Amino acid sequence: MTSVILYTDGACSGNPGPGGWGFIMEHPESGKRLARSGGEVQTTNNRMELMAVIEGLSALKQPCRVEVVSDSAYVLNGLSSWMKSWKANGWRRREGKTWKEVKNVDLWQRLDELMKIHSLQFTKIKGHAGHPQNEECDRMAVEESRRFK
Repeated sequence: MTSVILYTDGACSGNPGPGGWGFIMEHPESGKRLARSGGEVQTTNNRMELMAVIEGLSALKQPCRVEVVSDSAYVLNGLSSWMKSWKANGWRRREGKTWKEVKNVDLWQRLDELMKIHSLQFTKIKGHAGHPQNEECDRMAVEESRRFK
């Protein structure tokens, strides 16, 4: 199985507001690299963080081992631990004494489908700390968000 590294970031100007996402995919064996970005007119930062991962995984043409590198605790915690209990509870989460639908459930369900194809591992990095690929993903995401102003 091919191994790749997927760097992702999202940005939002206002929350909600115009947003953007960016990803860089690297194949260490060949040195090949793919970078893409996009955005939405009215969104949230968390949705853009999720879209970066979705778009990156969707760009793969075959099942792969993917190291997802992100500065988003929301995305990484959701993928590595929260999603299992959300699914078991019908995509709901406890809020006090009541059950509420998981926020961004449409995107989490898309990620759930992609996780059935690819084998994922997760690496959390600190944002805006000089990590070259993270900084580039951030620049792409911010640039996309500015297209909607």
